[in-house]
Amino acid sequence: MTALDTRAVHAGRDDLAGLGVHVPPIDLSTTNPLPSVEQGGDAYETFAAGGSLPAGGNAVYQRLWNPTVARFETALAELEDTTDAVAFASGVATLTAALLAATRDGNRHVVAVRPLYGGTDHVLATGLLGTEVTWARPDEVAAAVRPDTALVVVETPANPTLDLVDLTALATAAGAVPLLVDNTVATPVLQRPARHGATLVLHSATKSIGGHGDVLAGVVACDRTWAARLRQVRALTGAILHPLGAYLLHRGLQTLPLRVRAQQAGAEKLAAWLAGHPAVARVHHPSVADPAGLVGRQMYGTGSLLAFEVRGGAPAASAVAGACRLITHAVSLGGVDTLIQHPASLTHRPVTGDARPAAGLLRVSVGLEDPDDLRADLAQAFDSVDGLKF
Repeated sequence: MTALDTRAVHAGRDDLAGLGVHVPPIDLSTTNPLPSVEQGGDAYETFAAGGSLPAGGNAVYQRLWNPTVARFETALAELEDTTDAVAFASGVATLTAALLAATRDGNRHVVAVRPLYGGTDHVLATGLLGTEVTWARPDEVAAAVRPDTALVVVETPANPTLDLVDLTALATAAGAVPLLVDNTVATPVLQRPARHGATLVLHSATKSIGGHGDVLAGVVACDRTWAARLRQVRALTGAILHPLGAYLLHRGLQTLPLRVRAQQAGAEKLAAWLAGHPAVARVHHPSVADPAGLVGRQMYGTGSLLAFEVRGGAPAASAVAGACRLITHAVSLGGVDTLIQHPASLTHRPVTGDARPAAGLLRVSVGLEDPDDLRADLAQAFDSVDGLKF
């Protein structure tokens, strides 16, 4: 098998030379001419049941299937070492489809390991989709699984505290219950959960896969059986990714390994500096703490997302975020520019009780800027806050 860096460049492009083009084409058609009533009807029925485009088939309508979206799916599946992938209009739409696909046979119970991205936590906690959730630590999952459990959900590295979970052990604990792993933070460059027993590998593709803050999307890598289930949900709910977004994501995969590794190098330097700063009570990043030894065994690196807890709690953390000049105060992660935000007030505001991030915690998505410039910006931000000058 070729290296991931090579596959990132060439995946989903095998047929381009035969088409006489060098760049994947974008098909923006919302509807397609039908060769006959019979062929159109057969294709519609295939898509509505979760099927993909058969050889010589007709795409019918963009909500059902699109070739540009399919190219991106093929490429992402290759990077995640799965047979298939299914792309959606957002990360939360992807989670919604996965929950609907998992619970369609009547079992409604979900076991979820916190911490999770705030949007995921909120969807599960509200029960809006008819699910019942049991929150569990990794070592409690086996005991939490019931006969009606439809899915086990985990995110590792977790957002925003970068907790790492042993996926092989968790898959064993889940047993016959499908395991959904949110791999948004690691990306397939640093972790491939399907190798460790995951059934569904979810990405908010808005983040590192897109990488430039200009595409809203989600994708699940999986096997053919689950892909058919997910495509059926997508076709019936209209949650397909727009073709232009798919084109941009496919293009983003070509530089994903380079971006992730460069951002990771910056994050490691920043985490080491923050760990020694007197204004910082604690740093969350696998380069600082990896008690289970999962980096090198499960992960291929430490990643570009970090968090740190400011002495002085929420008021001091808020002031630091607002005082940054180079680093942008904004939600999201995985882009080429560095972002800082206060999870307890923003992305994780709906999270209840003790599961909410610490009041003084700030999350930093490290971009491609020079780490020394990022360090200088945070240093002046600390110095601008009363009580954080040392």
